[in-house]
Amino acid sequence: MSTATVADPVSSDVVTELPPLSGATKMGALLESYPGAQRALFAKYHIGGCRSCGFQPGETLAEVCARNENIPVEEAVAFIQESYQSDASLQITPEALVKLREANPNTKLLDVRSREEHEAVAIPGSHLVSQELIQVIFDQWNKTDPVVIYDHQGNSAMDAAAYFLGHGFVETKCLKGGIDAYSLEVDPSIPRYRLEIED
Repeated sequence: MSTATVADPVSSDVVTELPPLSGATKMGALLESYPGAQRALFAKYHIGGCRSCGFQPGETLAEVCARNENIPVEEAVAFIQESYQSDASLQITPEALVKLREANPNTKLLDVRSREEHEAVAIPGSHLVSQELIQVIFDQWNKTDPVVIYDHQGNSAMDAAAYFLGHGFVETKCLKGGIDAYSLEVDPSIPRYRLEIED
């Protein structure tokens, strides 16, 4: 059985220990503990991205590995935990975002939600991402300035952050928990909302 110990992305002296992960771990529990695991498994092993390579919440990791070319369970566990650490290093908490913006006025805040969501409720000073804005960003923005990307609840901002990092914006982070967490933890004047179809 393996546990992951991860330094908090804001304060390096705070450590989070995740529940144990082994071949006997059921996929539903695994995804609760390691939210990015499905993306990681699909990227490396093509598991979980479509109907033919999907899995059920009640299946164990060992069962999923066995029917996907007999992937060694220890290898899958190590990769899931490594991916989690990578994801954690890209996140910033709402409270840390406030401190960052106070300390560095060049911090850029990007919203990757829909135009309707952005127009209804947004973090003050943020920009709605569009193709036109991306072109301006790539042409004119300083790649060493902090960029923080947010969505509704932290589900899609990670992919956007990886995209910006891949284009040389080395100080890119995503807001942990999205605007929903920002409203709960920092600014209750920002209305919370629910989507019928989550992002």
